[in-house]
Amino acid sequence: MTKVVIIGGGWAGCAAAVTAKKAGADVVIIERTDLLLGLGNVGGLMRNNGRYTAAEEMILLGAGDLINICDKVSKHVGVDFPGHKHASLYDVSKIEPMVRKHLLEMGIEIMLETRAVDVDINNNVIGGITLHDDTTIYGDVFIETTGSTGPMGNCLKYGNGCVMCILRCPTFGPRVSISMKAGIEDILAQRNDGSYGAFSGSCKLNKDSLSDEIVKELNEHGVVVLPVPVEDINEEKLSLKVCQQYSLKEYAENVILLDTGHAKLMTSFYPLGKLRKIKGLENARYEDPYAGGIGNSIRYLSIAPRHNTMKVKGIENLLCAGEKSGFFVGHTEAIATGCLAGHNSVRMNKGMKLLELPISIALGDIIAFANDKINTAEGLQRRYTFAGSIYFDRMKERNLYTIDKEILKKKIKRLDLLDIFDEKLV
Repeated sequence: MTKVVIIGGGWAGCAAAVTAKKAGADVVIIERTDLLLGLGNVGGLMRNNGRYTAAEEMILLGAGDLINICDKVSKHVGVDFPGHKHASLYDVSKIEPMVRKHLLEMGIEIMLETRAVDVDINNNVIGGITLHDDTTIYGDVFIETTGSTGPMGNCLKYGNGCVMCILRCPTFGPRVSISMKAGIEDILAQRNDGSYGAFSGSCKLNKDSLSDEIVKELNEHGVVVLPVPVEDINEEKLSLKVCQQYSLKEYAENVILLDTGHAKLMTSFYPLGKLRKIKGLENARYEDPYAGGIGNSIRYLSIAPRHNTMKVKGIENLLCAGEKSGFFVGHTEAIATGCLAGHNSVRMNKGMKLLELPISIALGDIIAFANDKINTAEGLQRRYTFAGSIYFDRMKERNLYTIDKEILKKKIKRLDLLDIFDEKLV
């Protein structure tokens, strides 16, 4: 049986595990922390704008497992907020246990608090992954989904210091780039001024620290928009944020809160003293990152060069997904790339032609588009998401964006891709 080793248990790693298992592999996930899903434990935002299309495409391709779990624990469905339509907000306090349970029931092995630190490689073929305790996990194919945030030094150098976020590098050790250890140079994102990385997109406030009126509105409607005092409006900060789909003046002129269990604050950071000047937020307290008054984690500092099949260039049996595979923003984007990497891991081991999703569907188009743009100077400063910015514009221009499930089903069926990720290959 094909043994697939996945390094990183975030959304991309979990998605890769699902499709690799469906294809017939023996699958193990190595995760350095004590939780799966990574940023998914503080995210909560799904199906907004083009992510609805992408989610439905994954379901039709046979990889809807994680999308369906998110739908089951969504606190609010069909929420509109500035620049975004028909969003679903899942409960971040419920999502991880449900995903973990699903993976275990599928027979996927999960190794938590297990950090990968090196690779055993010969002639561009990885034989095993060396762990922090000097043991080695051997496999046939490897998928790196370690993300692009951390270690602490990157947040210190390119951000405002370690802000004590959900990734908890001081506790569980730093992320290690497996592709770099295998001899492949990482690609680093740039900001408009040429500096590296980008601030993570949002913060979480403790709902109990907000006024009763705000909590009531969040619970009932899922969104609250609060005007920022004129003297505190700072449009320059919008350019620092990784999520360019929120680089709209509304996000400088207002504080926008979404109900994901916590109150999701749609900004990369906001000084606590200024935040508490806003009516209803007089007692506000950050939940993640705890130092959200000064900053957030720095991302996009470890991207592997890859093909559109998710295979890493230069290594025969390594694939990648999630932020490791490009300047992608969001859970849906991580799940999409992970699904393809997991499926192709079994194809790779069996000597089959690797699947490349066609650009006539959103999933295939964003994977190819982001990969093409990463080779340009301008592309190093761009981020790609189904939810907004330049890629959502492209979706609309190419008629890829729709919320009509029947239209999508006819297209996927016509391409002979219906349930392809549900097929057992071995």
